[in-house]
Amino acid sequence: MGTLSFSIDSAKLQKRSDEITKGVDRAPGRSLLYATGRVKRPEDMDKPFIAVCNSYIEIVPGHVHLRRLAEIAKEEIRKAGAVPFEFNTIGVDDGIAMGHIGMRYSLPSRELIADSAETVINAHWFDGVLFMPNCDKITPGMLMAAARTNVPSVFVSGGPMKAGMDPNGKAITLSNMFEAVGAFKDGKLSKEDFLEMERNACPTCGSCAGMFTANSMNCLMEALGMALPYNGTALAVSKEREELVRQAARRVVEVVKENLKPRDIMTKEAFDDIYAADMAMGGSTNTVLHGLAIAHEAGVDYTEEDINKIAKRTPHIAKIAPSSHWTMEDVHNAGGMPAIMNELVEMGGDVFHPDRPSVTGKTIRENVAGHHSEDLEVIRPVEKAYSPVGGLSVLYGNVAKKGSVIKSAGVDPSIKEFTGKAVCFNSHDEAVAGIDSGAVKKGDVVVIRYEGPKGGPGMPEMLNPTSDIIGRGLERDVALITDGRFSGATHGICIGHVSPEAASGGEIALIKDGDTIHIDLEKRTVDLCVSEEELEHRRKELKPFVPKVKQGYLARYQALVTSADTGGVMVGYQQLAKIANNTNN
Repeated sequence: MGTLSFSIDSAKLQKRSDEITKGVDRAPGRSLLYATGRVKRPEDMDKPFIAVCNSYIEIVPGHVHLRRLAEIAKEEIRKAGAVPFEFNTIGVDDGIAMGHIGMRYSLPSRELIADSAETVINAHWFDGVLFMPNCDKITPGMLMAAARTNVPSVFVSGGPMKAGMDPNGKAITLSNMFEAVGAFKDGKLSKEDFLEMERNACPTCGSCAGMFTANSMNCLMEALGMALPYNGTALAVSKEREELVRQAARRVVEVVKENLKPRDIMTKEAFDDIYAADMAMGGSTNTVLHGLAIAHEAGVDYTEEDINKIAKRTPHIAKIAPSSHWTMEDVHNAGGMPAIMNELVEMGGDVFHPDRPSVTGKTIRENVAGHHSEDLEVIRPVEKAYSPVGGLSVLYGNVAKKGSVIKSAGVDPSIKEFTGKAVCFNSHDEAVAGIDSGAVKKGDVVVIRYEGPKGGPGMPEMLNPTSDIIGRGLERDVALITDGRFSGATHGICIGHVSPEAASGGEIALIKDGDTIHIDLEKRTVDLCVSEEELEHRRKELKPFVPKVKQGYLARYQALVTSADTGGVMVGYQQLAKIANNTNN
């Protein structure tokens, strides 16, 4: 990667921060700025103020190194002629929070991150923001804040971890560790090997080594145009990651100078292209949830139907863990996102829209021009694609009238349809207990409901039950549908985000044990083989949903969150006013 250089004339720059640094009335505020030690001389008041929005937190391995990277970034921002001010957001580690009440906080944390970043950025009139996320809900939360505040911004993530190693010397990721739980419970893995995997599955800092949610989002930031090339794949522990941070830090000052704002980049075509890139690389199903939420904040009208249109015209050219044994390091060595995107660009037509702006100061086309796969097994050419259609699908039917999502890239390619008998569970914990007890057998469709945005609350991930199914060797023989969501580490015949959810009276609440469910991956349908008359009879007998949480943040979230098909965003002020009026009346 080359070195970016530029100069900036602060005296001629119209700055947002003038609101807090100019005029006699702002003297008290300037005194407080001097007290921080970040502003040392009067001339510093004329420089751009750059927020470094850091998600450093010691219990998240993807973030433990971000304090060090932030220091590198701040030094470069100072050298570039601006004043950096670091602040932090919260973070939840999905892997650690998995399978208990902690997972209820994961998706809701996205809204807190967006709200807190917005609050600091707007309260202090920053001129620009360098966002430093890495994992799960933190990256989309910051992207939502960038779209909402529309302040010139650049993103640089912390990078993926190296792959671990199993007792046989085979590369593994966190998804293998979750699947090892099922294998160990089923007696297929020894205690010694199980413990060795536990100690070695995650060997370094960084986001987990497969194309799970964190790395999917960090890769898609390149396609969106909000991050520099290789943001999604350069390892957390590499010198290349440090240089990427330096370049991003210098670049954010230039973006302020150019007045290039997030909404200039986050257009309808940009969202088309992030999903095209997602389809090509077979990313996490959570990208559907987060992309819709980011588009909502950017004022772009985007739906799951738009995503299906992209899927139908985009080839699937990269299978990355958990869909294969290839890891993020392999993807990086094969050419990273520039190679994947350039394959789509060279297809021509409407598959990709490369002449869009990006935070590099160049178009997407210029960012990826000349980049080709260095390993044709890891990143395939279009003519040798795994599939002519994308690695994610939105399924509709009488079970999911507003849509549901499957990572088709993670399904055995020989499986085009699946028909089975429903085995119903009304919670994640019930499902895990049922699978462990042997209640789930070949030919079943596991139904996990009341785990959506409202029902969970918080739409928890179902990685434990899906991993148990895979660990017991039932990946091809058992399907699963849920109004909850999946970790990016999930693969198999697993359909999530079923909307409307059970807590809102969705049809998934009407399924009974033994009902036949038919899944058609080519037609993109999921249907309950029960008559409309019978479903109407069941609806009349359905008991009203009783919220599980009565106090605290989750109770507020539960009351205000929208459906998965709209990205699970919180209701807007107009809807809040309607709720308030109904309450008063």
